[in-house]
Amino acid sequence: MPRLLCFLLLLLLCHTASAQVDSLRNRIRNIISPVKADFGIAIKMMDGNDTLSIQGSAHYPMQSAFKFPLAMAMLKQVDAGKFALDQKIGLSKSDYFPTHSPLAKKYPEGNAEVTLREIIYETVYMSDNVGCDVMFRLLGGTKEVEKYVHGLGVKDMAILYNEREMHSDWNIPFKNYSTPRAMVQLLEIFSEEKKLSSTSQDFLWKAMVESPTGPNRIRAGLPKGTVFAHKTGTGGRNEQGVLGAINDAGIIVLPDGRKLAMVIFVTNSLEPDSRIETVVGAVARAVFEFYSGSGKP
Repeated sequence: MPRLLCFLLLLLLCHTASAQVDSLRNRIRNIISPVKADFGIAIKMMDGNDTLSIQGSAHYPMQSAFKFPLAMAMLKQVDAGKFALDQKIGLSKSDYFPTHSPLAKKYPEGNAEVTLREIIYETVYMSDNVGCDVMFRLLGGTKEVEKYVHGLGVKDMAILYNEREMHSDWNIPFKNYSTPRAMVQLLEIFSEEKKLSSTSQDFLWKAMVESPTGPNRIRAGLPKGTVFAHKTGTGGRNEQGVLGAINDAGIIVLPDGRKLAMVIFVTNSLEPDSRIETVVGAVARAVFEFYSGSGKP
């Protein structure tokens, strides 16, 4: 085939693909437009350069979604031999504060010896806030985790405050930010299975797949049985009723085995949580149908 013809064919294919992605973007905009909220969305197919974003470079408060990079940083130190999954970590009453913590409920008196494996798992699986801050302490603070993330090449992500600090002031969680594109970038790095050992990779993947949090968000838009490894983040509301965050970020395994990273961050809204989550699920459904071929964009 002559080179010019090959070039023209390639150009036509690229144009067609671009037009299809634009069609999906328009569909997503139509889904989110009735809701008064700031949506940040980023999507990437792992097997190519097919990307899509809406407000993909804007800063959004991660809330508990930052426990995903925290777990990666912790497991990196496990791989380096500085910690072991089965080593015992002391929990004391001083680690506890009024917050969501299955660990604190399980060991209400403190003075407990808990494996690092359990702390990491509960922090990712059930978004345990006490376990989160214990991990930050073990790693030397939030800046060490941020340094790890930036060292991976993910620059548009700030990790400055732990959970206890975020609970103390409405404005602080907004300083722990990520752009949707940066979170997709980190998900892609994780999916490449090169930054962690296979043992650590499998452990974190399992915790993210099994996590029951956010059932009415991205997971609600996926067919039953779809493998979805994710981390949610949720912020409360201020005195005016303004939403802090409803977030979901993860990796979807499509029916043909390909992986799709999807990040949906939502903030600054007076709309009910249930309505926002319904829209998040609808966006996920549209994206899944587009990339799986089970529906029309």
